[in-house]
Amino acid sequence: MQSCEISADSTDDPLSSGLRRKRQPRIVVIGAGLAGLSAAKALLESGFTDVTILEATDRIGGRVQSVRLGHATFELGATWIHGSHGNPVYHLAEDNGLLEETTDSERSVGRISLYSKNGVAYHLTNNGQRIPKDVVEEFSDLYNEVYNLTQEFFQRGKPVNAESQNSVGVFTRDVVRKRVKADPDDTEAVKKLKLAMIQQYLKVESCESSSHSMDEVSLSEFGEWTEIPGAHHIIPCGFIKIVEILARSIPESVIQLRKPVKCIHWNQSVSKEIERVADHNSDLPEEDKGSDVFVECEDCEFIPADHVIVTVSLGVLKKRHESLFHPRLPEEKVMAIEKLGINTTDKIFLEFEEPFWSSECNSIQFVWEDEAESESLTYPEELWYKKICSFDVLYPPERYGHVLSGWICGEEALIMEKCDDETVAETCTEMLRKFTGNPNIPKPRRILRSSWGSNPNFRGSYSYTQVGSSGADVEKLAKPLPYAESSKTTPMQVMFSGEATHRKYYSTTHGAVLSGQREAAHLIEMYQDLLQ
Repeated sequence: MQSCEISADSTDDPLSSGLRRKRQPRIVVIGAGLAGLSAAKALLESGFTDVTILEATDRIGGRVQSVRLGHATFELGATWIHGSHGNPVYHLAEDNGLLEETTDSERSVGRISLYSKNGVAYHLTNNGQRIPKDVVEEFSDLYNEVYNLTQEFFQRGKPVNAESQNSVGVFTRDVVRKRVKADPDDTEAVKKLKLAMIQQYLKVESCESSSHSMDEVSLSEFGEWTEIPGAHHIIPCGFIKIVEILARSIPESVIQLRKPVKCIHWNQSVSKEIERVADHNSDLPEEDKGSDVFVECEDCEFIPADHVIVTVSLGVLKKRHESLFHPRLPEEKVMAIEKLGINTTDKIFLEFEEPFWSSECNSIQFVWEDEAESESLTYPEELWYKKICSFDVLYPPERYGHVLSGWICGEEALIMEKCDDETVAETCTEMLRKFTGNPNIPKPRRILRSSWGSNPNFRGSYSYTQVGSSGADVEKLAKPLPYAESSKTTPMQVMFSGEATHRKYYSTTHGAVLSGQREAAHLIEMYQDLLQ
């Protein structure tokens, strides 16, 4: 520890606590994703001058990652602006002209789907047959009816029966199966197809929820997630433009890239040790030695702070909360971290020389007929590809070329991430040949894919309310430390932001932005006299 250096940066009249005298507080934001940038932007625009963003990676944006290939931009992370009315991300995009080239297929009203609204989804079986359009429409209507029922348990306070195990997947599978089997108008062959489609639809739902399986998503809490009214939009020039807009007003000196954090020492837990080390550092102001919070970086620098806004993902908190905070987090917060869910949703982009799909086809949905009576959506490692739910056709081809975008989630996504590009491209090509019945489909000329699950800086895509958790756990996760009612020290030393901390908008980009603005607002209110 003696080899570590302690940052001596401070403003005029520095103090150990910004609550004790009129001086600018030192605020450290951990993470330069949407939440961190939104918090820093709001703080700086309100008059705070001592703000630092520490980002572990070599780029800003977090789970927004737009990759430029040729003339097109592909989204490895966030893709859709979900809703427009009052959505801060939508307003940033609209006000800055980012939606002028958004096509009709990239503007969707109603419940969002993984695929384009233009054209027709081809539901294909592993026997190389296309399921008739009227069968798909009938099943889709039935599934959507049951989906609406899943919303009512929270929204109308309906009791959850024991048979459902409080699981969206168990409830949906059970109700849809019973209705399919009871339909007197369908032949046994049609019933079998519809029963197989249940698992495919649940795979799509799992990708949207970023859960391993919808069996793990809480039925009683599912309806609390709130959809913002208005159309959903894609940003043709890349979602990263939203990140750049947020960062535009933040001085470059504020953001430190490649600066991973090792530990947050809060509640003066490290002050004595810091003072001992500081004896060898004559540049350290006396008042910094007693700071309430020190952020220990992996490069051994200790940064004193009055407030730290932690925006790391729920996945990182699950993996690192024991070592990331000293003293350890209160049991209530640890329980919230453990109860709430996060998993991986990955994309696989395949670029072809020419399209092998018809002009009306907007997606290829994989329906495994042998899964008609399956209960589990977990596969042996060698069958990871069975979790790929679909490939979407990217429109318009004039912008993207001939590209399919595949979706896979859960533990099978992590297995996919371990494979090399050649293996994934070959496996996906074989799947497409099998389901289309066309053995002549060529291998793609290029592959691009995400790896959110194995990336140690994210460990997942976004959060969901897992069976056994509730919105109250989201509130507990967001609660600042130390708890005000039990501490006489500086309040809100450690604050929490990020999509997983927003009770109604978790899993979304606007949830991340609003959570950053929320934490900034707390500090702006605390220091309103100083900022006037």
